Amino acid sequence: MALAESLNVIDEQDWLEPTSDVVQRAANKSLTGGKVRRMLDNALNGTWLGHPVHPAITDIPVGAWTVGLALDSVELITGREEFIPGADAALTIGVIGALGSAVTGLAQWQYTDSRSRRLGLAHALLNTGALGLYGASLICRARGKRGAGHVTALAGYAITIASAYLGGDLVFGERLGVDHTTEQELPTEYTPALRESELPENTLKRVEVEGVPVLLVRQGSNIYALDEVCSHLGGPLAEGKLVDCSVICPWHGSRFALDDGRVLDGPATFRQPCFETRVRDGQIEVRRVQLSSTDGR
Repeated sequence: MALAESLNVIDEQDWLEPTSDVVQRAANKSLTGGKVRRMLDNALNGTWLGHPVHPAITDIPVGAWTVGLALDSVELITGREEFIPGADAALTIGVIGALGSAVTGLAQWQYTDSRSRRLGLAHALLNTGALGLYGASLICRARGKRGAGHVTALAGYAITIASAYLGGDLVFGERLGVDHTTEQELPTEYTPALRESELPENTLKRVEVEGVPVLLVRQGSNIYALDEVCSHLGGPLAEGKLVDCSVICPWHGSRFALDDGRVLDGPATFRQPCFETRVRDGQIEVRRVQLSSTDGR
């Protein structure tokens, strides 16, 4: 209950908003604009992986610091010094992993707004505090002050747990880093979507088929159909830009191939659902892509 109430406390911190503005502008300037920065942004967000990088990297510091806490505890209980090198090494690995986690987290956070942006900044500030405490712990240990090193590491671990709680709310509450495409699926049978005469060449057209928003695009003899809701943060692809055989989301610039929905440019990491199309009696019809038994799903 206390942790849940902390989310309301964070919402009441007005100073987080202007601070978020400054940090977000700096992140946008560093990671967006230009081919090189776009490649860096794609790499940090996990476009190449098909999954956000940040959640995977966070396991490194949390796991390493948990091992360090366990070895410190054994050392204190038994007085055996052979656990000291392992504990110190675990803390060092955790610090290195935390730096990587911070960079990838910043790349993901720069596209947030409103409540998720404030929670994300609070999450980052807690992590920064934990990282500082673990750095101080390593310095104390190097100077032979292991007692102080144990105390600062324990404090860092407590802050890490609180920060992890906020990170969980960002994923499961604010849906940051998850697939935002429509959960409802199209029928497996071809279903009417639009009269063929109502779809001009090279035009992004949004239609609803059985409650599913669908993006239709005609290029020559080909008619492409994708889920119209961007997988990154739910942007309306029909309001985006058509470039060759791809569509760019108007919100954050994610670019998807029209023929199969694959991600061509991030920050999106999940491919866009792609639908099969046909024209029958002047009517464009779409259906969910049929998977063969060899697909394993």
